Amino acid sequence: MSMAERAAPPRVVAAERIASEAGFTKSCLPEVGRLLRLAAAAKPRGVIAESGTGSGVGTAWLHSGLGADARLVTVERDEELARRAAEVFADDDRVSVLVGDWRLIERHAPFDVFFCDGGGKRDDPGTVVELLAPGGLLILDDFTPSAQWPPVFEGEVDELRLFYLTHPDLEATEVLTTPSSSAVVAARRR
Repeated sequence: MSMAERAAPPRVVAAERIASEAGFTKSCLPEVGRLLRLAAAAKPRGVIAESGTGSGVGTAWLHSGLGADARLVTVERDEELARRAAEVFADDDRVSVLVGDWRLIERHAPFDVFFCDGGGKRDDPGTVVELLAPGGLLILDDFTPSAQWPPVFEGEVDELRLFYLTHPDLEATEVLTTPSSSAVVAARRR
């Protein structure tokens, strides 16, 4: 991969700066970001959603793959982080940064891509699946790779990961993003 391909898009750099200034340490990894860009690019007219904007790093990666006819909605409960992230996208009316509970994005469903990085992932996984359009892609990061089946985390069966990997409405797999992290990527059956 060339240096140009590895370089982060300018909005990602801006969002990373906000994270640094705010002391926010939970931004998505560049390896996940490139996966997000690919997912958004695969749905050029899609409705792209994110739960857990943070400083906007994941949002910026999604934006870097956003088609001209697509729209991106993201939600963050921390008002200051959401305000600063919204500034990164102020010049693009395809992007909406909402402030509040993750459920605010439900009114924009169904989603062609849903990066569920905040609310919903753990507290209401059934609704997360229901918010996907048929053929919609779901991306969940921050898992620790497991070579066992069923997947194990800290010596216990990882019920959350198992839920997504075996859900009857999803075709799902787990992909390594780094040697010590993985993401679940799923498509809703049509």
